[in-house]
Amino acid sequence: MNKLIFVNLPVKDLPRSRTFFEGMGYHFNPQFSNDQGACLVISDTIHAMLLTEPFFQTFTKKQIADAKKSVEVLICLSCESKAEVDQLVAKAVAGGGSTPSPVQDHGFMYSHSFEDLDGHVWELMYMDPNAPPPN
Repeated sequence: MNKLIFVNLPVKDLPRSRTFFEGMGYHFNPQFSNDQGACLVISDTIHAMLLTEPFFQTFTKKQIADAKKSVEVLICLSCESKAEVDQLVAKAVAGGGSTPSPVQDHGFMYSHSFEDLDGHVWELMYMDPNAPPPN
């Protein structure tokens, strides 16, 4: 059996975050969602638990980082094509997200990123399997 990953992210406004990611074409697993958290399904093996800040705080004694002011993690997801990278970033921006940096095209790898409504950074990349290896 493949291992699953559940990245836990604190959010200020859970309904607004759900709407943001649904607007990007993602869905939530209702079995693991309630008014304190929502299980964002990214793939069969990758999930993000969007947890309200008070609920997130029950899992740690540390202060919750303000992702709009500091970086706690960079979440990198692979895409099937350059077009998918561009489409997801466009949907994120249309939903109220932002782009912290420009597109990077290294020939063998194409990437772009977006910040969600809470400032979490999502890196999207496409690796061209037919490109010559980098020098």
